[in-house]
Amino acid sequence: MDEVSLRRNQVSNSTKHSAIELFAGVGGFRLGLQDEWDVVWSNQWEPSTKTQHASEVYVKRFKPGDQHSCENIDDVLVKVENGELHIPPHQLLVAGFPCQDYSVARVLGQASGLVGKKGVLWWSIYELAKRYQPKYILLENVDRLLKSPATHRGRDFAIILSSLAGLGYTVEWRMVNSADYGFPQKRQRVFIIAEFNADKLNGEEKPQFISSEGVLAQAFPIHPPNTDMSFPITLKKDLVEVTETFSDPNTKESPFRNAGVMQDYEVITFGVNPLFDGVHAQKTYNEAEKGTLGSILQAEDQVDPRFVIPESQIDDWALLKGGTGEGKRSAKRIHKVSGVEYNYSEGAIPFPDPREKRSRTIVTGEGGSGPSRFKHVVEVNDRHRRLTPIELERLNGFDDDWTAVPGFSDSRRAFLMGNALVVGVVARISKPLAEKLAKTQNGYQNGDG
Repeated sequence: MDEVSLRRNQVSNSTKHSAIELFAGVGGFRLGLQDEWDVVWSNQWEPSTKTQHASEVYVKRFKPGDQHSCENIDDVLVKVENGELHIPPHQLLVAGFPCQDYSVARVLGQASGLVGKKGVLWWSIYELAKRYQPKYILLENVDRLLKSPATHRGRDFAIILSSLAGLGYTVEWRMVNSADYGFPQKRQRVFIIAEFNADKLNGEEKPQFISSEGVLAQAFPIHPPNTDMSFPITLKKDLVEVTETFSDPNTKESPFRNAGVMQDYEVITFGVNPLFDGVHAQKTYNEAEKGTLGSILQAEDQVDPRFVIPESQIDDWALLKGGTGEGKRSAKRIHKVSGVEYNYSEGAIPFPDPREKRSRTIVTGEGGSGPSRFKHVVEVNDRHRRLTPIELERLNGFDDDWTAVPGFSDSRRAFLMGNALVVGVVARISKPLAEKLAKTQNGYQNGDG
């Protein structure tokens, strides 16, 4: 049996569908996929730190052995190209990656050659997708991806869509706020699913695909949309043209709405409103307060006293939050470029955070005892305290002490959760995606690579 046939046979004989995970963090994607998918290879490497905290958590929890890579993805690509590294067959590539500058330019002396911004993780995803042609790609990014950069609204997302179209993928996307689907944290992210060699959609089928037929539509129900407000967009095939011409610099609004589909460079996009169906894909910590900040709080006798805020600091915290939550913080600032003075203002943040509501988005700076505008504070038994690492893990749907590794500080554990995703959101996507693959699997096998 030749190598290609062997790889195809490996895929078809798997008891679960196979996936690889890029920029894996502490494993949120893997946990959300685990009922339907086997992660056969993963990569996690943080360039800004000597100690690879996220990778250490990943290895401790999943014990992936040599199926896990902790090295710069650029080095991984070189090894793959040189035949020094073999990434196993896979039907799904998943990745969470930052919103960066995705622009491209022509390679000097090569009219057909393109080069992306060095170090931008998107192009690593693109290169692996180009090489292996997985049937599906599942991506997660911050919500501002749809409108970045400020000087060319939507251009970055247009580059991603156009580059995937060039590889033969149909793309659907949805902006999802986890709180809209019963989870205890307001965490808004863009989820993108690309399907290789998908069935063709005609003009009438595309709105239906967005609203009810697509994987994301099945995962996240919506109210009947007003498809009369849809926006058709035709993307350029040349990525340099997309970089240079997409969106007028004077336009303040992105043409991409919070849901859409792209096939053969043709885009339909319109706004949708979530419809919670009552189905949770996450454990409930406190049934009486289901889906709220209060539902994930530990019993007070389990909370270390170091998380309690001294009474002497309460005024400092309240000031940073904007007083009692009814005012605004403002200050005079100087523009770094023009030197012009302007008034900077911030809306107030509730202090303490209301336990009966969804939590605000947790951020990487949640750790540490010093007063902060963005750290969560709850009031329990007439005392104010910060959230514990376990409570931050629960807000993202991880098991208690998921990030508890010897030598890891509370601040580092908080940082890891600030970078993580909501596991239950991925779990909602996992099942309909696996079901769709099962329907088409007999007619498709992994690309040759």
